[in-house]
Amino acid sequence: MAKAKEINAQIKSVKNTRKITKAMEMVAASKMRRAQERMRASRPYAEKIREVLAHLAQAHPEYEHPFMQVRPVRKVGFLLVTTDRGLCGALNVNVLRSAVQKMHELDGQGVESHIAVYGNKGISFMRRHGGHVVAELAGLGDRPHLADMIGPIRVMTEAFAKGELDAVYLVSSRFVNTMLQRATVEQLLPVEKTAAGSGGASATGAVWDYIYEPEARPVLDRLMQRYVESVVYQAVIEHLACEQSARMVAMKNASDNAKRLVGDLQLAYNKARQAAITQEIAEISAGAAAV
Repeated sequence: MAKAKEINAQIKSVKNTRKITKAMEMVAASKMRRAQERMRASRPYAEKIREVLAHLAQAHPEYEHPFMQVRPVRKVGFLLVTTDRGLCGALNVNVLRSAVQKMHELDGQGVESHIAVYGNKGISFMRRHGGHVVAELAGLGDRPHLADMIGPIRVMTEAFAKGELDAVYLVSSRFVNTMLQRATVEQLLPVEKTAAGSGGASATGAVWDYIYEPEARPVLDRLMQRYVESVVYQAVIEHLACEQSARMVAMKNASDNAKRLVGDLQLAYNKARQAAITQEIAEISAGAAAV
């Protein structure tokens, strides 16, 4: 009967765990909807400013901004976006793996990496593995503002403008759908001369040019800073939507596994209890026969 009691204690423990995972699944589902709404609301602006900068990179202005200057790569910076909390599946693992692979690739070329990290998971990982962390920020919460995340952005942009970094990469998760989040590594600086939209300059062979008022320098300085800030902000917002989606799916899988485990344990408990009853009946019968 001792075995049956142990199994019954396991059943109660798994049921209590299932209650927790079910509650976390419902909370994550509620937060996920709000996070996705914020992500979709900010995505058009981020896409449009990318398009403007892609056109601008193909123009021939009288002033070339430092953020557009391509130079030999000796040192690079990484803006790494992770979560503050765990229990969200392989979301952080995929982002960190992509970042480490890119760093190893650059290290093989003799390029030094400097890292600015958002989120406790990335901070603890880089500390354990000896990454050169120059800026870190945690505790952004579920509704971050641009003013809250400006520190690491400033560190990277100022280092690039001074020539201390030759390129800056942004590593985060891109939201595809509730079941799929894809880790991405994109070059943030210098601005790449890529085609923007269908029928862009590269498709038609046209040369982009702009008229600046009052002067090119203050306009481009403001535009470039705004571009970097908006792209990083969008990456953080998307990563939060990815976090809640991944957590909801992970907690649902945990709840389903707990339910199956309870069924298996209940079957084992019934068998153990039946065996104990059969043994007691056999002992009683043997005792009565001996009398």
